[in-house]
Amino acid sequence: SSEYVDGAVDVLRRFLVPALAEQDHLNATSVAPALARFRGHRMAKAALETAVLDAELRMRGVPLSRELGAVRDRVPCGVSVGIMDSVDELLDAVGRYLDEGYLRIKLKIEPGWDVEPVVAVRKRFGAELPLQVDANAAYTLADASQLAKLDAFDLLLIEQPLAENDVLGHARLAALMRTPICLDESITSARAAADAITLGACRIVNIKPGRVGGYLEARRIHDVCAAHGIPVWCGGMLETGLGRAANLALAALPGFTLPGDTSASDRYYHADITEPFVLHDGHLEVPAGPGIGIEPAQDALDAVTTSSEWCAP
Repeated sequence: SSEYVDGAVDVLRRFLVPALAEQDHLNATSVAPALARFRGHRMAKAALETAVLDAELRMRGVPLSRELGAVRDRVPCGVSVGIMDSVDELLDAVGRYLDEGYLRIKLKIEPGWDVEPVVAVRKRFGAELPLQVDANAAYTLADASQLAKLDAFDLLLIEQPLAENDVLGHARLAALMRTPICLDESITSARAAADAITLGACRIVNIKPGRVGGYLEARRIHDVCAAHGIPVWCGGMLETGLGRAANLALAALPGFTLPGDTSASDRYYHADITEPFVLHDGHLEVPAGPGIGIEPAQDALDAVTTSSEWCAP
């Protein structure tokens, strides 16, 4: 995303919060229409919509999971493993995560680091390991023959191999590979998901609520995919416990049939700003309290807060 913290704070302060203050009857479903005239800034919009949604659900005593339509009280968890300096280092990392109980491994790939790490992981951990790869848009359609070599390794999917705006290229690549293509950055809305599915550009979708403007649009994407028989899973973006709690509520919806990147808190944090999420039998429990279902630990929050301000209506 092109968004960054200071930019998001600025657009919230100067545009998004004042726009909501103008609303006579504010609720979570009215946030997106009220902010529609401001192009982009989906992560800033998602933060604001989530805050309104959380407050509304807490007032009603309703968990976010129930509001979204969850059907599970825990979700299976995978883990994303970055590009390493060596194959041995990669194998050690994968082994540690499997020992911790993660049910699915995702390997980051790029030109020059694609087939070799997959071969090594399959050789060490076997053909039964649920394994997928994520290219983060590092390839072009000219690399199709190289990417097709991954078909031999029974991967769950290859995520976002081409540029985010190259949906047609993904459709062409899909015709040249057996491995299912999963779109991530290309999916910014339910309409974008419907278009990609219609073009044959993907057989799986990664839903990240921040990327699409919030949990309500994320649910709409889920519903579009479900209507077309497209499995979805929940991606991660280094969320603290607050975002992780909300992601777990989303990942408990029926169409989320693949383990997501909703890893345990200690995957990224020595100390979270909430009670940590701990892996049990490869799963994380969906918070059952009202709203997102979890509270920040005030001392921990204060320790990492760099600034705060009151936005007057």
